[in-house]
Amino acid sequence: MKHILYLASGSSRRFGVNKLLYELDGRPLYRHGLDMLAALVAGRDDCTLTVVSRYAAVREGARTLGVHAVPSPESEKGLSYTIRAGLAALRLMPRDSVVFVAADQPYLTGETVARLLDAAAPGVQAARVCFGERRGNPCLFGPAMLPALRALSGDEGGRDLLRDTDCVYVQAVRARELDDVDTTADLLD
Repeated sequence: MKHILYLASGSSRRFGVNKLLYELDGRPLYRHGLDMLAALVAGRDDCTLTVVSRYAAVREGARTLGVHAVPSPESEKGLSYTIRAGLAALRLMPRDSVVFVAADQPYLTGETVARLLDAAAPGVQAARVCFGERRGNPCLFGPAMLPALRALSGDEGGRDLLRDTDCVYVQAVRARELDDVDTTADLLD
């Protein structure tokens, strides 16, 4: 089984307001990725979707779609707290993989995430999305990587673990899918 953790707990320091709730094309920013992932998971029987957020509005939005949502009250201390809250919410079996998707990537497509999910196979330690030579998120971690993910601290994320790991690279459909939103300028075409 593959478990998608949709990480929606960032502080939005550079954005100025909670970027996840910022309206983009008539929907809150976080809903772009969440709607896409909910549709993707609904069409597959090999994965689950869990939203991890310290924001009640995001968790409630997930629940309206029938998506499991869990709180991450210590996320302001760093990314590792969000990761651990998400992992703790999963029922992981020995062969399961986990995919981390950031909620501030509104241009990510289901086709690209499906390619990443399909990269999970016995012996695959990690996989990540790229476009050409540009590497980005989301990332998939195989069962052997789960103890290291649980051991992260502070603002460390899974990307730090990829430096010393054999990684499968999955091409995104478009370069813009790797873009995350840190400022309102990032939303301009």
